[in-house]
Amino acid sequence: MSFLSATLDRVKPSPTIAVTTLANELKAAGKDVIGLGAGEPDFDTPDTIKAAAKAAIDAGKTKYTAPDGIPELKQAICDKFKRDNGLDYVPAQVSVGTGGKQILYNALMATLNPGDEVVIPAPYWVSYPDMVLLAGGEPVIAEAGADTAYKLTAEALEAAITPKTKWFIFNSPSNPTGAAYSRDELKALTDVLMKHPHVWVMSDDMYEHLVYDDFEFCTPAQVEPGLYDRTLTVNGVSKAYAMTGWRIGYAAGPKELIGAMRKIQSQSTSNPCSISQWAAVEALNGTQDFIPKNNEVFMRRRDLVVEMLNAAEGITCPTPEGAFYVYPSIEGCLGKKTAAGTAIDNDETFAKALLEETGVAVVFGAAFGLSPCFRVSYATSDENLKEACGRIQKFCASLS
Repeated sequence: MSFLSATLDRVKPSPTIAVTTLANELKAAGKDVIGLGAGEPDFDTPDTIKAAAKAAIDAGKTKYTAPDGIPELKQAICDKFKRDNGLDYVPAQVSVGTGGKQILYNALMATLNPGDEVVIPAPYWVSYPDMVLLAGGEPVIAEAGADTAYKLTAEALEAAITPKTKWFIFNSPSNPTGAAYSRDELKALTDVLMKHPHVWVMSDDMYEHLVYDDFEFCTPAQVEPGLYDRTLTVNGVSKAYAMTGWRIGYAAGPKELIGAMRKIQSQSTSNPCSISQWAAVEALNGTQDFIPKNNEVFMRRRDLVVEMLNAAEGITCPTPEGAFYVYPSIEGCLGKKTAAGTAIDNDETFAKALLEETGVAVVFGAAFGLSPCFRVSYATSDENLKEACGRIQKFCASLS
């Protein structure tokens, strides 16, 4: 009899972390490796935010805080939702956690009972299904393929909903595809959700500010006010503010749900880092001038990667609206062999051979629930991207 919980049998380790770890190990062993697996900006945290953290330390703001956030940060979050999304919340409707992942996990733990279903569009962020499973629920995968630009249709959402559905997880712009829903595309989904009052909406807006080509971001409760009382709108400072390591995520929603999430957090991690909270206050209240400047860099990198990957034999790469990922198809590479004799029979063998033979680390599409594809994070230097995409081109040309 195993000492470990049977719950662990339901989940797998994060494939994105595994790829990044392997790439770092190969680098440490002296291999020439370019890692395109990590989902974090390569920009430094802005100086104004770092200064706020230092000031908090000097002021002795290093003690425990309320389990789910200091009042100043909760008010800054309310102000952000009003300013950016036209959504009205009070601090009692806000939860602050150790990154967006904890916020999502707390909400699922606080609401799911055995047999409850959660609709998750695929491709999905790797952690969604496993968090549902850990919380005792059942993930229901609704495919959104390249034929719909990796966006879920109203028909597919309707088909996935059953009397057991408790949540619909929505992520735009998307990790892993970068696909973002226009207001009309999102309205088609919210129209479906309005017909099913037992289904709650978990909107993961982490990449809200990372959109390109004049794309206008919107979120479900903004598009359909009728969903306000059953929507948890999740966000954080990790991506747009280059604060991944500071670990601050947040959400706003109905008071009863926020109170349940607070109870979970009070008995698990308690409060997020006090210094990080004060840094996040500055991030949300302070200058936002660096965001469009960073976005110009990301958009240039996106265009570079899309162009170079589409020039690789057997690869088709759509142009995404946001985030810092592309999700190319390798359908034209399947059934071929590498120069070393490895058969490319799926995206996992493609990614493994690519790393072993060229030193380029990507995450295979099966990890995100839709094959045959792979994810590239272009949150690294132009030089690295050009070199990596050049290696991918040569690798694909060598397949026979």
